[in-house]
Amino acid sequence: MTSILPAMPDTFHVYDTTLRDGAQQEGLQLNVNDKLKIARYIDELGVGFIEGGWPGANPNDTTFFARAAAGELQLKNAKLVAFGATRKAGTTAAEDPQVRALIDAGTEIVTIVAKSHDEHVSRALRTTLEENLEMIADTVRHLVSQGRRVFVDAEHFFDGYKANPDYALEVIRTSADAGAEVFVLCDTNGGMLPSQMGDVVSAAAGIGVDLGIHCHNDTGCAVGNTMAAVDAGVMHVQGTLNEYGERTGNANLITVLANLQLKYEWPLVPDHALGEATRIAHAVAGVANVPLAGRQPYVGASAFAHKAGLHASAIRVDSNLYQHIDPTLVGNDMRMLVSDMAGRANVQMKGSELGYDLSNRDLAAKVTDAVKAREMDGYSYESADASFELLMREELGLTEDLFEVLSWRVITGHELKPEGDSEATVKLRASGGMHHLVGEGHGPLNALDVALRGALKQAFPQVDTFELTDFKVRILDQGHGTDAIVRTLIDMTDGQRTWTTVGVGTNIIEASWEALSDGYRWGLLPTE
Repeated sequence: MTSILPAMPDTFHVYDTTLRDGAQQEGLQLNVNDKLKIARYIDELGVGFIEGGWPGANPNDTTFFARAAAGELQLKNAKLVAFGATRKAGTTAAEDPQVRALIDAGTEIVTIVAKSHDEHVSRALRTTLEENLEMIADTVRHLVSQGRRVFVDAEHFFDGYKANPDYALEVIRTSADAGAEVFVLCDTNGGMLPSQMGDVVSAAAGIGVDLGIHCHNDTGCAVGNTMAAVDAGVMHVQGTLNEYGERTGNANLITVLANLQLKYEWPLVPDHALGEATRIAHAVAGVANVPLAGRQPYVGASAFAHKAGLHASAIRVDSNLYQHIDPTLVGNDMRMLVSDMAGRANVQMKGSELGYDLSNRDLAAKVTDAVKAREMDGYSYESADASFELLMREELGLTEDLFEVLSWRVITGHELKPEGDSEATVKLRASGGMHHLVGEGHGPLNALDVALRGALKQAFPQVDTFELTDFKVRILDQGHGTDAIVRTLIDMTDGQRTWTTVGVGTNIIEASWEALSDGYRWGLLPTE
């Protein structure tokens, strides 16, 4: 069955608002340096516009635009946009200090937010409908007279259109007549559904100004609503990287961009730029200190991960059978998950992915049986590739006795000293010698890490580069309360590689020790 793809408009805008609307996410705090770094990453993606923030509204954003204007932000693809509001009631745009701050920001393009919902005008702005229209017109005219291109974000447009369509459309007409280039329809409360988009966008299009769309995700439909608005004729899409934003977030701009470029076949950015999407999404998540959702479309770690044995068997024949695109188009990769649902094909493909030949059916079956037995005990190898490789090497007879732990113990208490509140002792054999060390740290795991690292360092100096970067704990049989089985996951890095190990035990310390010691075992494996 063939489908008719929508034709790409002569002009189409991809507009990022991560640094302004995305930064309103609960728990997300960006300083000026963070914003400069993120802006550079967004520019690499090839988008056309980056909304930098609201100069004049807070010192952070004012400083950001000043440093950008001073040359600290050299954009290759995007234009920087300053965001602000219409002038206040009872004054003029020329006299309003926040409008002046927009001009002082020095950007070619300014986006202003305007009220388009009559109730918001009367109850939030506390002015008349007529004065609101004059505020919009005066602000747009003044900015245009100062040589600025102006986009208007119509706050609460869809709710306003439902309540008073004539007034909502008059706001568009007023903006266009004053010189606004693009009028952006905002689903500020995020309550729209894709099936409702077409009629409203079509009505707005009758005014004759270029339209944009800005959707929030409160119904889980931000991307769907954006795509529906594109189908209805908008030529400007707004969104944030990684779905950042207030409440449930904004439309995910990478998802929208990938949909348009890969599904609609619209050449919006260079292919090599889209091929960096996964790296950029993860890099921005690192700067924002907000972990990237593994199930994020296109760029998440799970976006092309396969768990069921049936899937793996089909993928061995043709990888496209269970993937909607080639993951490399967005810089991602296929991953095979190993779990109790895995079949021999999963294990064979995962082994191949890690560089092992499991084409022998008996060997593959042996590893598969070992995985399923361990999963019954509480282990999970889906995100613990390093532990899976250690298990696989054991079953294949490839285990290397890099070190042998003879004993370990840890003591923790309430007394907090400068060196910590816990003390661990580790005795091991490595490189033909006995090594015994006492380590102190903040908490049992830190103390064990200090002791194990110290004991190993005499035989393996490279462990000094190993660093624990994340630690997760899960209670497996919650009905047993404090007597429950515990599973831990530990992420480690040596600055070049990152790996994850899993441990299971009757208490957190036991499970943590297994994951920690296996983390060092894997890190010390030969890399060739």
